[in-house]
Amino acid sequence: MLEDVYDEFVERLRAFTATLSVGDPSDRDSALGPVIDEQAVARFGESVTSARRDGTIAVGGCRIELEGHFVEPTVVCDLPAGHPLTRRELFLPFLTVERADSLGSAMAEANAVEYGLSAGIFSEDETEVEEFLDGIEAGVIYVNRRAGATTGAWPGSQSFCGWKASGLTGKGGLEPYYLPQFMREQSRTIMR
Repeated sequence: MLEDVYDEFVERLRAFTATLSVGDPSDRDSALGPVIDEQAVARFGESVTSARRDGTIAVGGCRIELEGHFVEPTVVCDLPAGHPLTRRELFLPFLTVERADSLGSAMAEANAVEYGLSAGIFSEDETEVEEFLDGIEAGVIYVNRRAGATTGAWPGSQSFCGWKASGLTGKGGLEPYYLPQFMREQSRTIMR
């Protein structure tokens, strides 16, 4: 079932990504600004080389010739299972898309990364939603969020907590366990 939507999803994602303008972040017409520094540009170049060698670049893959550290938003498909590009957080406008034959296999792949900040699903099937909620390894989880399935928490209304390498404690800000994580527990016994 999931395989049936893969090609259409990738095509829609490719077409949308191709419309994103990259430029000065103070320009309202720019969807993306520069990456942080020259090391990020180098990481982008290494990732593109690996993607071209081992997969397919659906869109992007080039440095943009503007003053600064500008790269194209890039979507990569057809990488082998477990490829490093599907496992590393690059902190770049670089997205990999993988095929899955079931929700369980998709979640196993999502959980195979060392991070667990946010995750999301779009489904009208309550059984799928429950399987996702029970099995995904992330601190902020969304179901059917039209504004995006895997962006950060909504400040002021949700706790913001990450699992695995996305957080230190698994405790999130704005929730009951947040303040006590900064305190030290102590047990005292005094005999008189």
